[in-house]
Amino acid sequence: MQINKVPNTTIQINGKEHLYFSGTSYLGVASLPDFQDIIFENIKKWGSSYGSSRNANIKLDVYERAEKYLSNFLNTEDCVSVSSGTFAGLITLNALENIVDSFFYMPKTHPAILPNNAQPVFEKNKVCQQLLETKNKTICIVADAIAALETTPFNFDFIHQIAKENNIYLLIDESHSLGVLGDKGNGVAFNLQLKNNIEIIKVSSLGKALGVNGGFIAGKKDFINLIREKPLFVGSAPMNPAFLETLINAQDLYGNQLNKLQENCKYVYDKIHHLEKVKISKNYPVFFVDDENVADYLLSKNIVITSFYYPTLNNKKINRVVLNANHTKEQLSFLIKKLTQ
Repeated sequence: MQINKVPNTTIQINGKEHLYFSGTSYLGVASLPDFQDIIFENIKKWGSSYGSSRNANIKLDVYERAEKYLSNFLNTEDCVSVSSGTFAGLITLNALENIVDSFFYMPKTHPAILPNNAQPVFEKNKVCQQLLETKNKTICIVADAIAALETTPFNFDFIHQIAKENNIYLLIDESHSLGVLGDKGNGVAFNLQLKNNIEIIKVSSLGKALGVNGGFIAGKKDFINLIREKPLFVGSAPMNPAFLETLINAQDLYGNQLNKLQENCKYVYDKIHHLEKVKISKNYPVFFVDDENVADYLLSKNIVITSFYYPTLNNKKINRVVLNANHTKEQLSFLIKKLTQ
C-alpha cells in the first residue's frame, strides 16, 4: 500500500483512518511538531544538505560537537557520523577486513554488518568448535544488539569461552536499541563488561528512534581514525549537519518521549504477555505474533502492522507490531482488544 503523508499513530488508506503500529519511529519524534520545529530552525542555519568531503579545507564545527556528544552518550573514546546506518556497517567491515584474521556472526545478523566469509558463532546451540580452537589470532564477532524476530538483547557471555590469547573485535549494530534500551536510551553495549582483549565497535542508524537520517561508528580512537582515513569516508557525502545539530538540541525531548514509550510498553505487556502466539518484552516497543494471517486480520479491523519477508530469515514472514511514544491508551487498548478477542 502507498500513502502520501508520513504516519504517526494513524494512517489514511483509501480515505479511511487506520491505527498505525508499524515502522521504526519508536520515540515518535519524526512526526512530532516540537521535533520538526527544531529541525526547521537547524535547516535555516545549515541548509538542507552539505555536499563537501569531511576532509576538505572548510569544516563545519557541528560535526565535531555532535560526534563528541555521541561519544559521551555511548561511553566510547570516539565516534564518527556518516550518511546512513547501512553505510556505517559497510565501511566498518571494510576497515576490519584489513586487520582481522576471521569473522564470526551471531544468528540473524543484519546484512550491513555480515561479511561474506563469516562463520556462525553457534552450531547446534553450542559455540562452534572452530571459534573455540582459535588462538593467537585477531577475530571479529558481528551481531545485532537485538536480532530480527527477537525482543530481548543477545547475551554475550559466550565470548568468555574464547581463548584469551586472541584479540577480539565485537561489532554490534545498535540500530533497533539506540534511543530505546540502556541508560537513557544509549543502547545495549553501554553496560557490557568485557575483558581487556575485547574491543567493542558500535554502529547504528540514527533514523529509527532518534528520527534523523544518518548513522555512526563509535569505538576506540585508533579505530575511528582508521575510518576517517578510508577512501570511502573521504570520498562520501557526510551526514546532514542540520540533523546533527538536532541530535544535540533535542536531548530533553528524546528523554520525555522515552518515558512515554516505556509506559506504553509496560501497559501492553501487562495485557498480552500471556498470549501463546505473542513474543513480547516489558521494555521493548516491538512484539511479534506467530500467525501468518494476523496482518490481514488486523487490517480488517483498521489496524496496520509490519508484515513482510525478511532477507536473512529463509523467506520467513515477519509480523511485527510496533509501539511508539505517541500512541494513546485508547489506541493501545483497541489493539489489545483485537488481539485478545
